[in-house]
Amino acid sequence: MRTNIVLNDELVKQAFKYVPFIKTKKDLIEVALKEFVEVRKTKEIKDIRGMDLFADDYDYKSMRVGK
Repeated sequence: MRTNIVLNDELVKQAFKYVPFIKTKKDLIEVALKEFVEVRKTKEIKDIRGMDLFADDYDYKSMRVGK
């Protein structure tokens, strides 16, 4: 998808310091978008982790061996 955007020059300059192997703004934006998506996916997984995924009557203690 082709688009024109105005970027913060200082922010772009800082970003290039973290990825010296990237030479173009296009490639920099692609890497940034990929990392953004990965971070959001990870956040979603962490949000799910805290949810109560078991039935109310689930008794994990009864499944322990020797009890």
